[in-house]
Amino acid sequence: MSAAIKQGFERKLATLPIADLRLTKTLSTHVKQGRKYSQILSSIREVGLIEPPVVALCSQGSEYILLDGHLRILALEELGEKDVNCLVSVDNEGYTYNKFINRLSAVQEHKMIVKALNSGVSEEKLAASLSLDIKSIRHKKGLLDGVCKEAVDLLKDKIMSENVFRVLKKMKPMRQIKVAMLMNDQNRYSDVYARVLLEGTPANQLVADAKKKKLSPAAVEKRIRLEEESIALGEDIRALNDSYGRDMLNLDIIRSYLKRMLSNQNIAGYLKKHHPEIHDKFSEISGMDFFTMKNTS
Repeated sequence: MSAAIKQGFERKLATLPIADLRLTKTLSTHVKQGRKYSQILSSIREVGLIEPPVVALCSQGSEYILLDGHLRILALEELGEKDVNCLVSVDNEGYTYNKFINRLSAVQEHKMIVKALNSGVSEEKLAASLSLDIKSIRHKKGLLDGVCKEAVDLLKDKIMSENVFRVLKKMKPMRQIKVAMLMNDQNRYSDVYARVLLEGTPANQLVADAKKKKLSPAAVEKRIRLEEESIALGEDIRALNDSYGRDMLNLDIIRSYLKRMLSNQNIAGYLKKHHPEIHDKFSEISGMDFFTMKNTS
């Protein structure tokens, strides 16, 4: 029978006095000037505390230390709150629980805003809770208007500027897909790179109202050549990715075979006496760990 899974947190939130919490880090005096703090303060003011801070009981058992949520606590203090509902960790882990959470991509942020608006949250309230102006909320809401679904799927989890999607809107769907694939192949998601690809886009692949900078024939030819080379490089990278795992497995099988062969003293002695260079090379290969090399490269 498998062992019971250990709970990481208490089942119920604990209401604790903010003044009694022991902080685990000192915040900069300039932290209140940052955008992150401004958004947290606006969110708590408009909709209340969504994510409770994480605390743990001290070893003495008389007070709690704050493991995660220092900015939230600072914002609550600024708003005049005296108590806070906290998530109580059963382990006193000295790290930030949100440390490894990925940032929201532009597409994910767009979907979050659309979902909130469709649920009845007003633009004004959403803007206030995110510390943004209404114009920004409307821009984020319409971020994907004019971008085809296939291009959105290719870029949905990539961290990039919203300007990239504004550039894509100037292209027709097939060109949008091609540009998104190029960005993924090159792992380049800047709006500068997107604009370079836009300038190299033939006129018949642009939407009717897109204005394109006039280039000399030599510049157009150069951009087309660079794009063709970029596409060829991307295809090579995909081919390498497809074969890499299989090649690594084959190499590890060979290494295991050589290691087992050299463990036979008769074979090892013969090679060392008559073919020392082969013996040394086989010994070197058998001592390699290809999977560790992969993870550290």
